[in-house]
Amino acid sequence: MSDFWESVREALRGSRQDFTQVPIPRAVLLLAVPMILEMGMESLFVVVDIFWVSRRGPASVAAVGLTEAMLTLIYTVGIGLAIGATATVARRIGEKDPEKAARSGVQVILLGIVLAIPIAIAGALLAPRLLQWMGAKPDVIAAGKGYTAIMLGGNATILLLFLGNAIFRGAGDAAIAMRVLWLANGLNILLGPCFIFGLGPLPELGVTGAAIATNIGRGTGVLYLLYRLRRGGAHIRIGAEHLKLEFQTMMTVLRLSGTGMLQMLVGMTSWLLLVRILSGFGSVAVAGYTIAIRIVIFALLPSWGLSNAAATLVGQNLGAGNPDRAEQAVWKAGFYNMIFLGVLGTAFVIFAGPIIRAFTQEPDVVAIGQNCLRTVSLGFLFYAYGMVMGQAFNGAGAVWTPTFINLFCFWAWQLPLAYQLAHRSGWGPPGLFAAITISWSTYAVISAAIFRRGRWKLKKV
Repeated sequence: MSDFWESVREALRGSRQDFTQVPIPRAVLLLAVPMILEMGMESLFVVVDIFWVSRRGPASVAAVGLTEAMLTLIYTVGIGLAIGATATVARRIGEKDPEKAARSGVQVILLGIVLAIPIAIAGALLAPRLLQWMGAKPDVIAAGKGYTAIMLGGNATILLLFLGNAIFRGAGDAAIAMRVLWLANGLNILLGPCFIFGLGPLPELGVTGAAIATNIGRGTGVLYLLYRLRRGGAHIRIGAEHLKLEFQTMMTVLRLSGTGMLQMLVGMTSWLLLVRILSGFGSVAVAGYTIAIRIVIFALLPSWGLSNAAATLVGQNLGAGNPDRAEQAVWKAGFYNMIFLGVLGTAFVIFAGPIIRAFTQEPDVVAIGQNCLRTVSLGFLFYAYGMVMGQAFNGAGAVWTPTFINLFCFWAWQLPLAYQLAHRSGWGPPGLFAAITISWSTYAVISAAIFRRGRWKLKKV
């Protein structure tokens, strides 16, 4: 047990490790601990931010919700680019070529800046019009136009945080990525109520203050991230000599990232369409589902830390010419993830009622919410492996594999099944919840079957 806690402390400190040589359980632990804590802070921020904004009334909450829907496209771009960044950097580090890893990182950052500029200009200038296009009422536009303009205008902080941390994760410097996000979201959490309610010498800015706090926090995180890239972590450092355009490297990143964006877009749109199917049963069903799914996402985000650890280990070990070790790392990470989500899933099944009632006391909403939470949690053991397998494919550069699996499981299978069970079979909302569990379980089984075939080991990046 003392060795375990010493490894945890070392993971939090961050140290130079050759993840192609470290024993696999220790390698998974050293990478996963900071990644889990990084995602845990992201989970906490999502909950805390909406907690303060909700004190300003429904118009403010609606403005945040509509803006978040627009930001989903930016998240899709950021995560897609991050997939390309992690895959290329991890492969170069595994090949013991930190110079190429640094040059790959520069191309990713340049792409992020180029994409952020037109989005920022359009978002800052067209914020009221964009809210109107999203169906916002006049009171929502009045309350939220400043929030939307600042959030879209500052989208570079979102993209650069995604991309910089993906570079560090791919290199194996997970502790730095953790510190960057803790700094960014920690400042956001502290400054949010100050700007929203005008605490101390600060003016009361309402929901606009939430956007200012978010951009100050994320902007500070980006500055620290760039400083650490320049100073160098244990495995990667970007110097002035790396700051040049490399067309071939950029095309490689774009090829991987473009498919990654499609992969994320499939998943995100499937969730939106599920809400559309559920909306036929009224606002009570949507409210119960929304609360339950937010709790599920809160639980799953830290689990992405283990999945990201698997992606890094796959990329680095393939780069080092150790495909069998890469495979072993994925199965080990999947097992750890199964234990983690299995414990959470059991707790959600047993305590679904009290958990949902912590968010609402409406009896009908509670009934829907606890049914959703219990049903979806039954699939956590499958989700655990499915998440790890999907990220493992991405880490190997085989990004089309999870994209095709997403297309089948979420568009061709989940959505028709949800409509069939909920509407045509007469199950109502529980039918849609069952479709989520069935489709995610299908995703895990298909991913494991394809993973065992091993063609991902031959992918060149």
